[in-house]
Amino acid sequence: MLKSIIKLMRPQQWVKNGVVLAGLIFSGQATNPHYQFISFLTLITFCLLASSIYILNDIVDINRDRQHPLKKNRPLAAGKLSVTFAGTIGLILALGGLLLARYIGSGLLYVAIIYLALNIAYSFLLKNIVIIDVMSIAAGFVLRALAGAIAIQVAFSNWLLITTFVLALFLGLGKRRHEIMFLESDASSHRKILDKYSPYLLDQLIGVVTASTVITYLFYTLSAEVRGKLHTDYLYVTIPFVIYGIFRYLYLVHKEEMGGSPTRLLLTDRPLLADVLLWLFSIVIILYII
Repeated sequence: MLKSIIKLMRPQQWVKNGVVLAGLIFSGQATNPHYQFISFLTLITFCLLASSIYILNDIVDINRDRQHPLKKNRPLAAGKLSVTFAGTIGLILALGGLLLARYIGSGLLYVAIIYLALNIAYSFLLKNIVIIDVMSIAAGFVLRALAGAIAIQVAFSNWLLITTFVLALFLGLGKRRHEIMFLESDASSHRKILDKYSPYLLDQLIGVVTASTVITYLFYTLSAEVRGKLHTDYLYVTIPFVIYGIFRYLYLVHKEEMGGSPTRLLLTDRPLLADVLLWLFSIVIILYII
């Protein structure tokens, strides 16, 4: 049963919550022990909250998941755990996350509540509204990034928030495209909203957000405000890593027919993982060594 509970919480998806560390890294305060501790607690907070939402989604989509070639193996869809038991675990995780957020600070608690409310609305309503579904997912990433900055009480660049939003849109649209191509004629029966999309439409949208992601990140690295705040003129050096990462993801989606899980791609595709690690390494060198 323990294995099923862990699988229900989807710990492999917790890597997404690493976005909360952006405030710590890009504020130039990553060497501050107190900020490190608070950021770590914030990371745990959103892991708990995210897992509670994953459980809620599994409960809401249990019948559809049973018809899905991959999701049918999830603990609820496979009948390994009862809905009541899973719901209890989800409630405990949500309350634990909110209590930890309150311990860190009232500002973080407000963001955590908004994050939960957004995802609950997504589970019951927003995921069935075309375009709004992926925008809701992207908003969740922005809230994570904002939470990380609020937790340690540092200012967060608006350009970086916008970049986070469009990058999350890019990944979300790529995932939608993969789902349509993978499920083909059965796509709408597994996820109702997929009937509203087409590969052509998604390619057009992806084209827009691809350019937007690169441009907003470029503006962030060249912003006079950011350069003055971080005391560096060299952030632009990291732009090639961002461009390669985006191009690599597009290659995997279009040529390798991957992209169903951006998290899994990050952890299993060596070129993409190496690119992200090199990007982080260059950020650390520029902000903390040079």
